[in-house]
Amino acid sequence: MTIGSGVGVLDKAAAILNALENGPTSLSQLVELTEISRPTVHRIAQSLVHHGLVGRDMHGRFELGNRLVELASAAGEDRLVSAAGPVLIKLRDLTGESTQIFRKQGDYRVCIASAERPIGLRDTIPVGTQLSMKAGSAAQILLAWEDNERMVEGLHHARFTPTILAGVRRRGWAQSLGEREPGVASVSAPVRGQSGRVIAALSLSGPIERLTRQPGKIHHEAVTSAAHELSELLRIQNDRA
Repeated sequence: MTIGSGVGVLDKAAAILNALENGPTSLSQLVELTEISRPTVHRIAQSLVHHGLVGRDMHGRFELGNRLVELASAAGEDRLVSAAGPVLIKLRDLTGESTQIFRKQGDYRVCIASAERPIGLRDTIPVGTQLSMKAGSAAQILLAWEDNERMVEGLHHARFTPTILAGVRRRGWAQSLGEREPGVASVSAPVRGQSGRVIAALSLSGPIERLTRQPGKIHHEAVTSAAHELSELLRIQNDRA
């Protein structure tokens, strides 16, 4: 763990919050990720739970708390959401299909930005919608680059397999046919943060009859290009901050 501010307890709390960015994490995993002693990690994490900055899932693992969402909303700025809008609209206009950004939140993926196809048959996913992490190309993206323990857990009862996720990592994009909802196809690609870690999935979705049974063959270049563009925009914003 790198100590930066000189206020040790705050740096340790920040390290714990950073370690929880990718989802629910056990105490042992927190110790490994932060390189802080087990008693100290437990004490600080419990204090963060008390203040709502950290929560506990149904398995007792630590996860980011609801208070962080409230604080982010109060700040009135989410760089990913603000940067995503124009990129999603451009991809929608290029392909004629609905586009979305999904972020992993606990055991779900949440739509945090979208641009819907204006007319005709479309896949409508309003902002704020919670969807399963067990099905869909966005779920594949959000799980494919996880560590082995989280990946094994995420694959339990999933509609996709380890072989599918290996293919996602190899080619850099995912597709699904009726996984999340019958008759709906989608293509997704990873959005990466400053460190190169996958922080979101950029998706395009619509009816199979229009996207065909090989939606990735038709749309993967446009989707991966949009995801790369969004990742670069976030990098530039972080450099300027």
